[in-house]
Amino acid sequence: MLAHDMAMENGGTFLLRIDDLDQSRARDHWEAQIYDDLTWLGLTWETPVRRQSDHFADYDAALSALSNMDLTYACTCSRRDIEAAANAPQEGVPQFGPDGRIYPGTCRHAGHTYADAKCIRLNMRAACERALPAHFEESGPDHAGTYALDIDTMVSTVGDVVLARPNMAASYHLSVVLDDTATGVTDIIRGADLFEATAIHVLLQNLLELPMPRYHHHKLIRDENGKRLAKRDDARAISKYRAEGATPADIRAMVGL
Repeated sequence: MLAHDMAMENGGTFLLRIDDLDQSRARDHWEAQIYDDLTWLGLTWETPVRRQSDHFADYDAALSALSNMDLTYACTCSRRDIEAAANAPQEGVPQFGPDGRIYPGTCRHAGHTYADAKCIRLNMRAACERALPAHFEESGPDHAGTYALDIDTMVSTVGDVVLARPNMAASYHLSVVLDDTATGVTDIIRGADLFEATAIHVLLQNLLELPMPRYHHHKLIRDENGKRLAKRDDARAISKYRAEGATPADIRAMVGL
């Protein structure tokens, strides 16, 4: 709703995208409910809607470009392997970053073939050495300002992020960067939980010579205990509020709009 409001206030266009890279979790009736709920809330968007599953070739081309720069490598580590490597953390060294647990770099120079890979990773130090300096502008309420990317910080607090897996053509980080460019996105409005991931996206934009949008990370919706509402915690769906008689104005008031 905030993205829609900001687009309308500035004479822009609100875009809807279906992030369905993980086809094992995609369902037609869930997609239909997205359209139904957003229409009920009064949101309108351009059609046709971009569906990520229609653009695997775009992601493959970007992966090939990064590989040709010698910035990617095959990783054969399982989640259990990564957890085991992290069982003896160094004092003061962060364990988690915007891509989850920070990868210890086990396969970075192992020379594994992509056929055996559990994922393809970005060599963060090599990528930063190629693409930096870089910075981005943020206008959100909690992080407004200009942020410069720093090699040592990217290596120690982000690490070698996943770019693709065998069952997914691209990771969230790579796919959204390409999708935003393909659809001409100039302003990205999203939750503050994704603020730390912005540095990854700006790095990829520089590597692939893509335009950089403006960023605005809004506050999160939290419960009475301050916990972020999320599907995994059985947060209530809009359809439940609708069934109980709530109006779009009620939803706006609940989230502070």
